[in-house]
Amino acid sequence: MVISAEVKGTLSTYVSGNGGIRMLVLSFPAPAFGTNCWIIAPAAGQECLIFDPGMPDVTHDVSSLIDSYGLKPVAVIATHGHLDHTFSIAPVADGYQIPAYIHSEDRALLIHPEKALSPAFSATLGESVFIEAKDVRELRNGSTIEILGMSVTALHAPGHTRGSMIFTIDDEVLVSGDVLFAGSIGRTDLPTGSAAEMEITLRKKIWPLPDSLRVLPGHGDETTMKHERRTNPYLKNLGGVR
Repeated sequence: MVISAEVKGTLSTYVSGNGGIRMLVLSFPAPAFGTNCWIIAPAAGQECLIFDPGMPDVTHDVSSLIDSYGLKPVAVIATHGHLDHTFSIAPVADGYQIPAYIHSEDRALLIHPEKALSPAFSATLGESVFIEAKDVRELRNGSTIEILGMSVTALHAPGHTRGSMIFTIDDEVLVSGDVLFAGSIGRTDLPTGSAAEMEITLRKKIWPLPDSLRVLPGHGDETTMKHERRTNPYLKNLGGVR
């Protein structure tokens, strides 16, 4: 079942060091697990990035938002390799003839998602066959993507999966995937997850981020770093409140 896309984001204006930018932030929750697919552009009618198109096939939902705002997709980006975030990457990327990006540690999960899933969930996949998009590019810590003056920086943030990543956009937005949620963090008990690596990620990658960042998580409501630093129990335990 595919539901119609629900626009959760709004056209927002941010004041930044370069004199101010406009950023279009759109999203809808994929039906199967409520995975947030984020579509981000400098403004309506411009190039855009698509983060985490989920499951089942949400190609129609993505194209509805793309068409409504006159956007031109230039890349699909996976925050990590779990199937609820990558299921629609191949049809979306190949449909728009654009590259798909994922961390090198999680690339194998595009074809073998069962390697990072619980045995019970893997069993539900049956004889399903998964394929990569035609153009898959590997990201590493510090990789950058530039579109129309918008700068996206990828940060390796393992713990939820070995290849989990977070993305900062112009020091205004954080696409946090399943690393950081409003009031919580991603689980670490699935294959390739690690509680020890998650703690390092929280200390070295999440905690240093500026309070001003608007946080767009993989599931649930958006939040801010300022709010999470002061209220999220997993961050408060790292060393106090700023």
